Amino acid sequence: MSGSRRAALVTGAASGIGRAIAARLEADDWDVLAVDLEPDTDGPGEPFAADLTTREANRASVAAALDRFGRLDAVVPSAGFQHIAPVEAFPEDVWEELIALLLTSPFLLARYAWPALRASADGRIVVVASVHGLVASRFKSAYVSAKHGVLGLVKTLALEGAEVGIAVSAVCPGYVRTPLVESQINAQARAHGIAEERVVEDVLLTQQAIKELLEPKEVADAVAFLLGPTGRFATGSPLVVDGGWSAR
Repeated sequence: MSGSRRAALVTGAASGIGRAIAARLEADDWDVLAVDLEPDTDGPGEPFAADLTTREANRASVAAALDRFGRLDAVVPSAGFQHIAPVEAFPEDVWEELIALLLTSPFLLARYAWPALRASADGRIVVVASVHGLVASRFKSAYVSAKHGVLGLVKTLALEGAEVGIAVSAVCPGYVRTPLVESQINAQARAHGIAEERVVEDVLLTQQAIKELLEPKEVADAVAFLLGPTGRFATGSPLVVDGGWSAR
């Protein structure tokens, strides 16, 4: 047991947005279980290796947080990956893996963590979704479907959680400067038939009013707000930080 320190489980915590969230929460005096397929032992939080496309790993992650900290006050599903391909060429196994990680894993984490979150004085779930939970883009059928689905999950969990003191929300960022986004540039260039140097401006940021990539720290700040005192009244609603994309 960690006394009055709150405890959080953050997935995808070895890099990008998940790492920034783990670092922010640790700086805010949280105990953090930093879950990743390949955890960084030198990163923020206590590392825990898990393949979150399986039921067993999601259950084990929750159990590990409770074992190490004696409590669990927040779950932040942030793990994800991307695959870009036209629907007729989209690999079926990649579809299943994406749905498992981006939609099924947040459900399983919520299911397994629910008793601990209910026992917390102020349980929270904050899912890192995406502007693609609100809008669609070509060649991202699995990612867009999963992110739309996870916002529906957030709404449902929020209605159930209100009765037991659990607030559930999501963050919907636009494109963030992460290894995941950087890895898309070549695939986007091939899919759209353009040069790689044109991808950021002509594809990634074309819908945003603010023509800049969001920084991981800015997403972590949004998550910290939702985990703070005011955040409980945001339950059931996403916090959109998309540079004006969805305003169009």
